[in-house]
Amino acid sequence: MADARFEDGDETPLRLRAEGPEDLSVISALVQDAVFSAADMAWQAKRHRFALLLNRFRWEDRKAAETAGRGYERVRTLLVVEDVQAVRSLGFDRGDKDLVLSLLSLDWAAGEDGTGRLTLVLAGDGAVALEVEALDVALQDVTRPYLAPSGKVPRHED
Repeated sequence: MADARFEDGDETPLRLRAEGPEDLSVISALVQDAVFSAADMAWQAKRHRFALLLNRFRWEDRKAAETAGRGYERVRTLLVVEDVQAVRSLGFDRGDKDLVLSLLSLDWAAGEDGTGRLTLVLAGDGAVALEVEALDVALQDVTRPYLAPSGKVPRHED
């Protein structure tokens, strides 16, 4: 995955896997500013799997959209984390299924013997922390791209 670059983006759905911190940084960049509802999160405790359905901004297509003079796009994307032992949330009510959340980054804190904590950092000081036996994250686009409803590139206040 070291060869992945934003400039390589096209209409092909992304399908990536992260098993180390370097790989995770690529996926983190691609899911920055993705939005989702609390209802789009699922933890399958018996399967040790956490899944999240995102509306991902297509950062890899940004320059092509600007060059072609067309609108920016989003795509529905499935983010799956394997080997999850526990899930904790902070700063929002997971029971509020209508709550819309914005994902800022994926942060990794290594523990002993390959274990660690994967934190989904959310806008507004929210977070979802996943205690994992090993870093194993998959990202897969599951729909065709669609025009971003806002028509704008996500921006962050300093």
